[in-house]
Amino acid sequence: MLQPPSRMLKAAVRFVSRARLSSGAFKCPCRNVSVKTGGWKTKKVPQRYLGQPSPYTHPHLIKYGEVTPGLTQTEFELRRQRLASLVEAHAERLSGSSRTSDSAHIVIVLSHPIRYMTNDIPYPFHQNQDFLYLTGILEPDSALVMFGSGRPDQAVLFVPRRDPARELWDGPRSGRDGAAALTGLERVHCIEEMGMVLKSLKGGTVWYDGSQPCHPRLHQTHVRPLLEGGAVTRSLRPLTHSLRAIKSPAEVELMKEAGRITAQAFKKTMAICRGDIDEALIYAKFDFECRAHGANFLAYPPVVAGGNRANTLHYINNNQIIKNGEMVLLDGGCEHYGYVSDVTRTWPVNGKFSEAQRELYEAVLEVQLACLSLCSPGVSLDHIYSTMLTLLAKQLRELRVLPHSANDADAIKAARRYCPHHVGHYLGMDVHDTPELSRSQPLQPGMSITIEPGLYFSDDDESCPESVGRGDGMHTDKIMKGSLPLMVFF
Repeated sequence: MLQPPSRMLKAAVRFVSRARLSSGAFKCPCRNVSVKTGGWKTKKVPQRYLGQPSPYTHPHLIKYGEVTPGLTQTEFELRRQRLASLVEAHAERLSGSSRTSDSAHIVIVLSHPIRYMTNDIPYPFHQNQDFLYLTGILEPDSALVMFGSGRPDQAVLFVPRRDPARELWDGPRSGRDGAAALTGLERVHCIEEMGMVLKSLKGGTVWYDGSQPCHPRLHQTHVRPLLEGGAVTRSLRPLTHSLRAIKSPAEVELMKEAGRITAQAFKKTMAICRGDIDEALIYAKFDFECRAHGANFLAYPPVVAGGNRANTLHYINNNQIIKNGEMVLLDGGCEHYGYVSDVTRTWPVNGKFSEAQRELYEAVLEVQLACLSLCSPGVSLDHIYSTMLTLLAKQLRELRVLPHSANDADAIKAARRYCPHHVGHYLGMDVHDTPELSRSQPLQPGMSITIEPGLYFSDDDESCPESVGRGDGMHTDKIMKGSLPLMVFF
């Protein structure tokens, strides 16, 4: 049985806390994990296009020593070493003994495959975040295997073989030499050799999530035979998510940039709104501004909902005309080199609030500011959610949706009705990031969250006074830093 997520997160926090040893060295104190930044045999990046940006082909994006923009070989090595230490520590707790030095462990993480919209027309490729977090590799049909006795700290990367015929159609591949030079990993094999390598490692505990494999073909061809051999299997996802929840300084910078791009896109999008306007135009403008200022693509299909359509929480048709005098709700974010933003704002398309719209907007804003003030290490998202419901109940009385005589239980029930979602979620490499982590656990320095109170009143809700405005919601992203939260966008 896996330990409660809160215990794993505390362990992850200890691993993330690093002490500088000397120039060019880092250490994870609690498990004696250290990495010297100059410890690898430096390999020259091939002077050709790889399967992803490299310092040779994209010097405007990526520096030598980086695997992806802003993230170095050292950072990825530290992530793998922290995962190895976390596996070791978790295995000790599961066995109830610290004598696990002879126990073999195998960690398997697969990439995503290419997915097709029709025949041979692919969807834009998006990497499995756990695989990307541990390797920095952006190519499909790849895998990472880590192994070792007691502590699985030996890493083997598998990538697609160079194939000129396929590269003619699909674009360049990194190949073994390119992947080795880019990542700094010594052992890189072609993906066809994965089954043979796993067969040589049989025995011990396999840390792998196979119930819904992210790459069915690689699972069937290479991993399933290992599992059918009777190996003990443990879920890896709770461990990787506990590590991903705590952002490094480099990750924080990428998330801040995603927030900055999103903020500018919102401002530019608001500026084009005049009278009647098509939701599709707002969508297109927001998408353009994000990409034009550094986003790789949008983090998710945005909600652009005018008037009563804002009461459909995941409305993504974005094809109606927003009438002069109506409010529009835009829920959108972008992805910037693997890290995302998630922001919601509402505003009147004609640039002027009616009195009812202003009352509703300011009511939600007041609740949001109060919730933001609670964001500090040691406080949980569930605690902030409970506070949000209490504050929304107070606002419902002041907006005359509820009589002032309504008791607290009825007011909280009404708050849940008019705000049917939680106050927030974790944010990082995905919009609803690290879902294995409970929202009941205390926030830690380095965690990134959203704060998103809202009030949603439908046109056909007869219990709601006509003087009350319609759907209003706000998202703000925050990163916890030290004893105070660091604002990403507001």
